[in-house]
Amino acid sequence: MTKSISSARADFPILNQLVNDHPLVYLDNAATAQKPRSVIDSLVHYYEFDNANIHRGNHTLAIRATEAHEAARSTIAGFINAQYAHEIVFTRGTTESINLVAYSFGEAFVKAGDEIIVTELEHHSNYVPWFLLCKRKGATFRVVPFDQDGELDLEVFKSMLSEKTRLVAVNHVSNSLGTVNPISEIIQLAHQAGVPVLVDAAQSVQHLDHDVQALDADFYAFSGHKIYGPTGVGVLYGKEKWLEEMPPFLSGGEMIENVTCDKVTFNTLPFKFEAGTPDVSGPIGLAAAIDYLIQFDPAELKDYETDLLNYGLELLSDIPDLTIYGNPKHRSSILPFNVAGIQHYDMGVLLDNYGIAVRTGQHCTQPVMDALGITGTVRASLALYNTREDIDALVNGIKRVQRLFRRKS
Repeated sequence: MTKSISSARADFPILNQLVNDHPLVYLDNAATAQKPRSVIDSLVHYYEFDNANIHRGNHTLAIRATEAHEAARSTIAGFINAQYAHEIVFTRGTTESINLVAYSFGEAFVKAGDEIIVTELEHHSNYVPWFLLCKRKGATFRVVPFDQDGELDLEVFKSMLSEKTRLVAVNHVSNSLGTVNPISEIIQLAHQAGVPVLVDAAQSVQHLDHDVQALDADFYAFSGHKIYGPTGVGVLYGKEKWLEEMPPFLSGGEMIENVTCDKVTFNTLPFKFEAGTPDVSGPIGLAAAIDYLIQFDPAELKDYETDLLNYGLELLSDIPDLTIYGNPKHRSSILPFNVAGIQHYDMGVLLDNYGIAVRTGQHCTQPVMDALGITGTVRASLALYNTREDIDALVNGIKRVQRLFRRKS
């Protein structure tokens, strides 16, 4: 039976509390989303009953832990429609997933004179690793700009693609502006030029369609904690053909097949990229988060979140002296703004006095802020448990802060 979105809020125990004597209004979901009771219970169950190292032991706990861990891999592969479960590599998060590809793909396929293309909308995690790769290899780092609406300039992107291009790295949704990039078109254009594409899905996998085969993404990275799962676990999907050709990122236990004094051979996928004892509980919790999420009708959930975003944009637009950044054709989950005369950090601190949690600053997107000519923004970001009442509380909180500053002046 499809789960009602109106019932979701009750599934998240952390939301049922007062912060500074006000009901918590949690609008920092782009940084990390809260966890439903089912995810918390899955972690508790693992540590109470199944805690053991995996893939190595032959006792009952080790076998149960291994089976739960690998079942989680299959759940995640199914969720994003990977062709094979072994195309799913567990990491600590999106940042590590991207660094893995930047290092390993870079070692195998990038040389001096080659080019890597990223965009000006990227989180530092999908910007700096490629910048450092280019420095290390003597390759050229190229950046696709965005326009005043927060949209990528695809004509510039097309002009950048050449026989020197080795990879394109782009987010599906901007974490600072909420721009939904035309990822299918970007991938198609890149593939026409024979160039693989890495998709940073940290801000999209929980809100938008996420079929990696339909997208034809070569690499696809996301974090557990932004999709209602635990912190410290992430996913790298890579097409089998690329992962087979890439060298290991880390070395040590589990990623080896044979070791002698003069030769080392590597384990099969995905274990070649999973050195050492992993966070066993993380994938189990992430699978529980996915099991929770798929209870909702995806079209209904998408419509609900879109309606909530539009409601927020409408109400914020009516506040005097408030600027909303970006005006993309498609935006997802992000409400970025500033209020004239009030520094973004001050706004965040004062909203917290009313129990309203938002994020302030550059959001690890300094090139975006530089392009906009600002030092940072206030960012409210949405999840499935947010309501119109949360938006109303945010708007009322902003107006209270404005009145406070007017009295001081």
